[in-house]
This record gives sequence, structure tokens and C-alpha cells, in this order.
Amino acid sequence: RLPTDGFLLLALLLYAPVGLCLLVLRLFIGVHVFLVSCALPDSLLRRFIVRVMCTVLGLFVRQNDPRLRDVNVRVYIANHVTQFDHNVINLLTSCNTPMLNGAPGFICWSRGFMELGVTGSRAELVESLKAYSSHGGNPPLLLFPEEAATNGRAGLLRFSSWPFRIVDVVQPVALQVQRPLITVSVADSSWVTELLWTIFVPFTVYQVRWMPSVPRRAEELSEDFALRVQELLAVELGGVSTRLTAADRAEHMKRLRHTSPLPFVPGGYPGPEEVRLTAMAQRVKEVLPHVPLEVIRIDLAQTSCVDTTIANLLEGRVPFFPESEEPEANLPTPSPSLAAAAPDAQGSVAEPLSKSATKQFAKSPVERHLSLQERKRALYDYARR
Repeated sequence: RLPTDGFLLLALLLYAPVGLCLLVLRLFIGVHVFLVSCALPDSLLRRFIVRVMCTVLGLFVRQNDPRLRDVNVRVYIANHVTQFDHNVINLLTSCNTPMLNGAPGFICWSRGFMELGVTGSRAELVESLKAYSSHGGNPPLLLFPEEAATNGRAGLLRFSSWPFRIVDVVQPVALQVQRPLITVSVADSSWVTELLWTIFVPFTVYQVRWMPSVPRRAEELSEDFALRVQELLAVELGGVSTRLTAADRAEHMKRLRHTSPLPFVPGGYPGPEEVRLTAMAQRVKEVLPHVPLEVIRIDLAQTSCVDTTIANLLEGRVPFFPESEEPEANLPTPSPSLAAAAPDAQGSVAEPLSKSATKQFAKSPVERHLSLQERKRALYDYARR
């Protein structure tokens, strides 16, 4: 979230005392904004008053042309940037957004979500939203098919098809958010954290652009309809339409959390963990000389087992580009501390395995296959001893 540029980081540090004062002051003002929004009924007057009060909180909302908003449309489709996108669009027009993730209750209601009482599958949710949209007196629906917040600068996540099964005409809404000093959207950040950062920074500008309504084509599937609207929104935002889903994003964040970095050695002196990791990397390198040492170290940092890393490399679970140079040219000379940490381990493994290990990466596929089989047999023979 924090800037990497030195000048921006210095500006943030200088602004921090002012930001903390604004944070405390805006917390009290925010309570009044919440009470006013709860006390007044949904109307043009309420939206105007709350919008003016939100400017004191540093939230500025702009729209390109209110006349472009189609009053007959029952579903708005928008890209998802922050945790408060539905609140911002609600300052411009009356709309409801169902709560997809999270338990219903006071928190759901206070954040401005609509409770449907549906906790089952997406099919049940679609049927409930169809029944809601069939009543003309209900406000339109505001849906986010990405199902996860992104900054939207690089591209849009793949749209889910269930919002496009409700009605046959939708209106896309392009959202762009700008704020100084810090990043707009951070993955896996809670809505409370986002709220505190929002009232900490000097201001946050929401730009809302209403796009023309998009009807469903004859015999067009919901998946194709969703893809077409996604392409239109991506062009409007100046990004690309990706095929990555919210599940892919969640899986990527899970892998980042579980990937342990290599141990940091202060002062340039290797610690016990670094010595042990380097010793194991040397042992794997003796068996598989064509595998880059950095790839071996990264996998060993996760497995902490020589045999598991060798099996991962042999069976293709760890991708790498083979080294064409002689392995002796790439291997660093082990330090005295490394030799003292594992004096017998390297010799015991290198002696039975280096005899069958090819000293140079073969050029033909047949030779590489034979070399691979030899290393496998050597590994299994050593494991049976």
C-alpha cells in the first residue's frame, strides 16, 4: 500500500501528523453522516445532503453526464475498485447491492448492502433477484460481476455470468478512483482498514461514467453476454479484459502468503539456517547439475528436504530453464563454515550419485531422457540404502 518512490514516501511521512488529526476529526463527522443517512428517507434531498457531508470526509464523487443514466434499466453493472463503490454510486442514484459474502445483520445493513436472506447457491440468488427486479417499485440493482476489488488499471477480472441471467438489458458503469500518496486498492484488506485509510488521506476522487445500455442479443448465452459487457467496460477504462477469475486471484494471494522468503543474513555472515540450506542445495546440485542453483534453493526453502526437492525437479513439478554451462562454473566454492556444518553429508550423497549424473546437459531429447532415468535409478538406489 505504501509508495515505493522515495519522494512520495517522504511526503507521506511529513503528512502523517496532519493525516492523523484528520482521521480523528473525520471519525466524529463520519458518525454524523451515518446518523443522517439513517434518519432521512431515500430521496434526492438525502443524497444531496450526504454527498455534501462526504466531501468533508474527503470523498469527492464526479459523474460524466447524469442524463446518460437509463431510468428504465433494472440492473447496473460496474467494475469493482474499493469496498465502498456501492455507497458512492448510491450518492448519485438510488440502487441496491446484495450482500454476497458475509453474514447478514447490523454490519451488513450499516454498510449499505441489501439483505435477501439467501445463503444457498448462485441459482437461488438469481431467482431471488429476478423476483426483486420484477417489482417496478424497487430501486435498480447494482452488481459487481468481478466479485473482487481490483484497481482496474491493468485489467478486469473475468465477469461472472449470474448477474446477466436476471434481466436482458443492463447498463455498464465505469468506475475510476484516484487518491494521493497511497494505493487505492490492496488485496485482502478489510473494509475497516480501507475506511481508515480513506479518511486518513487528504481526498479520494471517484469518477463515475455512465455508458449506454447493452441489450442481450438473440439466443445469446449469459457467458457471452457477460464477456461482451466486460470488453466494453475494459475499453472504456483503457485496460484489458482478462480471463482471470476472483478464485484465481484468491489462490494467487494464498500462494503469496504461504511462500516463505529465503532467510536474510545480516552483516554478510551465514547463519545456521543459511548454512543448512546451502548444504542441501549443494547435494541436490550434485544429483541434478543442469538445474539452476537458485531454483533449487527456492524449492528447498519450502520443502526443507533434499529428496522431496529432487523428486519435484525430476517429475516436473518445479519449472526451470536448464543450464547449458558446466556445473562447476556455476557452483560457488563452499565456505569453511558450510564444510564444517555438513562434512559427511555431501560426500555420502555425491559419491553414489555423481557417478551416474551427467556432467553436462544433453542436447538431444533421447540423451536427456536416458540421463533422467539414470538419476532416478541412482536416487532410488541411494534411498534404499
